[in-house]
Amino acid sequence: MPWGTKLHLTIFGESHGPAIGAVLEGLPAGEAIDIEQVLVQMARRAPGRDRSATPRKESDEPQILSGMLGSKTTGAPLCAVIANTNTHSADYDGLGTVPRPGHADYTAYLRYHGCSDVRGGGRFSGRLTAPLVFAGAVCRQILKRRGVTVGSHVLSVHSAADTPFDPVNVSAELLEALSQKYFPTVSPSAETAMRAEIESARMALDSVGGVVECAAVGLPGGFGGPLSEGVESSLSSLLFAVPACKGVEFGAGFGTTELFGSENNDPFYYDGAAVKTRTNNAGGILGGITTGMPLLFRAAFKPTPSIAREQDSVDLTAGTDTKLSVHGRHDPCIVPRAAVAVEAAASVALLDLLL
Repeated sequence: MPWGTKLHLTIFGESHGPAIGAVLEGLPAGEAIDIEQVLVQMARRAPGRDRSATPRKESDEPQILSGMLGSKTTGAPLCAVIANTNTHSADYDGLGTVPRPGHADYTAYLRYHGCSDVRGGGRFSGRLTAPLVFAGAVCRQILKRRGVTVGSHVLSVHSAADTPFDPVNVSAELLEALSQKYFPTVSPSAETAMRAEIESARMALDSVGGVVECAAVGLPGGFGGPLSEGVESSLSSLLFAVPACKGVEFGAGFGTTELFGSENNDPFYYDGAAVKTRTNNAGGILGGITTGMPLLFRAAFKPTPSIAREQDSVDLTAGTDTKLSVHGRHDPCIVPRAAVAVEAAASVALLDLLL
């Protein structure tokens, strides 16, 4: 089913099928799209380019089938496909009946009566974030022309942490710089510590998770609505479509539970003609509507479930307990590659909001 209200996004394909892709309907006609900048975003997510990621190598260059003429959108549905060229499907033999703990193998078996494609995770694979990143890279450029900048950083990996964004003064320049990096951190030393955590987990045949912090600046106040029309509702629905995302919080999030109302409330003041707040515990959203302050949220990602360490599982055919060690090529930590997917989800959702 397509996602969105004014902008409709459909993602299709499976991890080890011939190709994956996206259809984006509702884009304004005449929007110039820099394909080189799209490829920059695709490269940030692409596998096989960093020791912290899966060694599976894919070029991840989208082939645009419709919706663009030259370098501009036509107003027709924008459709792009991304070939799967480096699959090792034999690595997944047996997972249809012996599910990986922490993965969707078992629930997919129940939902699709044993007929789902388990190769590479099928429809549940992080591979399906590649079309999302394509769609987000297009939407990011359209937002930029409207004065909105989106960016993120890896806030934490396991116990290693980066410097959080200043929720009141996060700059467009910082977000722009981070959105060009494979492993975006505010502090270089934080990246070093995070890489050490990832490598330690990899050597132990294990994996680690972490948190991505994302912000959007330049977003006008007054967009969104109450209840299911809210900005949080829209963003969350697409963020939770990113595999392994297990939590989303806006502004001070769960930290607000430790505050008094007098501490949590963001005091208003006039900055020239504009109304601003001295703090931003609300994350730029009140009542589901943007305030004009930086929109700030965090997305939590679980450790990659496919690990080589032996785990307990079951044999669904024999009806017995068994042991499982997952073979093949898997990320010891998906968080660095998830950052660009988070930015993409935010870009698509925010453009849908502005349209």
